[in-house]
Amino acid sequence: MDENVIIKKLSRVGILGNILLAAFKLFAGIFGRSGAMVSDAVHSLSDVFATLIAWIGVRLSRQKEDEKHPYGHERFESVASLVLGLILAGTGLGIGYTGIHKLIYERGTIEIPTMLPLIAAVVSIVVKEGMFWYTMHYAKLMDSAAFKADAWHHRSDAFSSIGSFIGILMAKMGLPIMDPIASLIICLLILKVAYDILKDALNKMIDTSCDDAVEKQIKDFIEAQPGVVRIDVLRTRQFSNKIYIDLEIAVQHDISLVEAHEIAEQVHGAVERQFPNVKHIMIHVNPADV
Repeated sequence: MDENVIIKKLSRVGILGNILLAAFKLFAGIFGRSGAMVSDAVHSLSDVFATLIAWIGVRLSRQKEDEKHPYGHERFESVASLVLGLILAGTGLGIGYTGIHKLIYERGTIEIPTMLPLIAAVVSIVVKEGMFWYTMHYAKLMDSAAFKADAWHHRSDAFSSIGSFIGILMAKMGLPIMDPIASLIICLLILKVAYDILKDALNKMIDTSCDDAVEKQIKDFIEAQPGVVRIDVLRTRQFSNKIYIDLEIAVQHDISLVEAHEIAEQVHGAVERQFPNVKHIMIHVNPADV
């Protein structure tokens, strides 16, 4: 399926789904007397902006290289993921503040929720978990960090709805204080997801090397190529969802320059074919010791 079609589908599902779900949860929270469900609705509303940012980031990152950006525009996805993480963190902190405020200043006036917020929580869990799997499926197909972050936004909303359900249920059982406590639990879950998204985005923006397992796969593959005596230097760096490699290989010292060049070209092409995320590999050839 064409990437532009996938991007449009994900954006449409994310925006319309979250608007409808946020409106339903806000209605259920207000008329069902549940602060936890109102917090949950705010979280769903933040996902609308998250999907918009993911869409913008992915569209910008798919632009071709140009004279001023010879390495491409992939880092726009990392920027989008960074913004998504910050929005998610801000949403979590806002929900936590609301819960603490109710516990401190409104503890004696907390109302017992009706059945409506419980129904809304169940609907939200099912819908948001479905949106998570739908978005993650296509995000993996495109290898899109921004839409993967958007998928985790959906799942964090499902987590928050689980917290809302437990808190509302316990409030209906005679413990109204559990409703704002549920908001605090939701806050912690959201902050954990936000931390993971921010960490991944920052790693991909500061040229962090690939993990040991990926580097070992690349190293073993290169060492198995014809004409390569050994690897002298192997450095990797992540450029959003792409990888750049700086490589020094040793070849037989007594072959011609043309033969050494052919070995380097063969390694270059083989690596880029074997590892689709490798955008470019720069190879320097050294003579092996006699």
